[in-house]
Amino acid sequence: MRQLSTQDADFDSQLTELLAFETVNDADLLKTVDDIIAQVRHDGDSVVLALTQQFDKHPATTMQELELSKESLAEAFANLDETVKRALTTAATRVQTFHERQVQETWQYEDELGNRLGQKVTPLDRVGIYVPGGLASYPSSVLMNAIPAKVAGVAEVIMVVPAPKGVLNPLVLAAAHLAQVDRVFTIGGAQAVAALAYGTATIPAVDKITGPGNKYVAAAKRAVFGQVGIDMIAGPSEVLVYAEGEAQDRADWLAMDLLSQAEHDRIAQAIFVTTSEEQLAEVAAEIEKALAELPKADIARDSLQNRGALILVKDRQEGIAVINRVAPEHLELSVDNPDELLNDIRHAGAIFMGRHTPEAIGDYCAGPNHVLPTSGTARFSSPLGVYDFQKKSSIIYCSEAGSKPLAETADILAQREDLDAHARSARYRYQ
Repeated sequence: MRQLSTQDADFDSQLTELLAFETVNDADLLKTVDDIIAQVRHDGDSVVLALTQQFDKHPATTMQELELSKESLAEAFANLDETVKRALTTAATRVQTFHERQVQETWQYEDELGNRLGQKVTPLDRVGIYVPGGLASYPSSVLMNAIPAKVAGVAEVIMVVPAPKGVLNPLVLAAAHLAQVDRVFTIGGAQAVAALAYGTATIPAVDKITGPGNKYVAAAKRAVFGQVGIDMIAGPSEVLVYAEGEAQDRADWLAMDLLSQAEHDRIAQAIFVTTSEEQLAEVAAEIEKALAELPKADIARDSLQNRGALILVKDRQEGIAVINRVAPEHLELSVDNPDELLNDIRHAGAIFMGRHTPEAIGDYCAGPNHVLPTSGTARFSSPLGVYDFQKKSSIIYCSEAGSKPLAETADILAQREDLDAHARSARYRYQ
């Protein structure tokens, strides 16, 4: 795992190299995805079925066999172990409670001329959520995508989830039941994204597609953007843990927080930033110790070697500068008084405050959404939320008297833009 210091003469270039990652710019990948999308648009169900059989080895012989009934979802939930059922229900309840606070309402006001202006907030009609599939799948992804959509008032939520060899994790189905998903299709990859975007005889077209997936899913979402909305182009998962070598710090906790991200996949990113050289060495040692017994040690070790880093900074000011430069998906502030740093943190997807708030809690049950901007896009993006499933229309209602001064203003400006019909349209209202 590489070690960097802000005192290194080439620190900036080293950090730039560390953060460099292209998600979906490979020409062969894009061509493959474009070909799949074109096939789905042309042949619909038959191509979706054929590609599902080819890529997922799914035993289905008809499209109808790829759709799961609501009864099967309810049965999956009913059959859960009671401990797991309580945990899943707790997570769902907390996610819903948090997102209910995000609902935006329609508003209007009357200006000094007697005109009424405002904004009408409307939920999307139908959305598609993509959930990674197979046995190593994520019911938490179902909750984080479907619940905000339902809270927003979306009438129909369509879920797609790949089922390699026809196998699905029952927890994913149980989560779909809890989140009130309307229809579930066991398809994945670029073909699933294309089917959601353009529709087939069986799968209805949606207005927006959200949720994580592999590079083919990410490339397909980028390709269909414009036909439908998307949440983001998600890159590999990331965490940045910041500490200052305080007495309360535990190096084993810090190391495990880094590994909790590194075990996701070989291109996940875990970065530790500290003002203490001694603490940096302690955390490095604890990482090695933990890797000796971690079930996914091979994946985690590759991740740390490929994209991980231990960074020594001179002081808190430098630490904050590094944090804002990285703009991490997940940021842990493992310090005594994290509120002292909060105002200076400008770029982070989610901020985990204090030593007792590991990123893992946020992944499952804290309440805020775990679908977060990656690859530095926290500079301009936000976590998935209810607002992603609502759209806004402007309301403009001019009274006869209130229209006249605005029409005169519009007339003048339209003439300066050489748009004569605009000018006349406005002029008719006041002359």
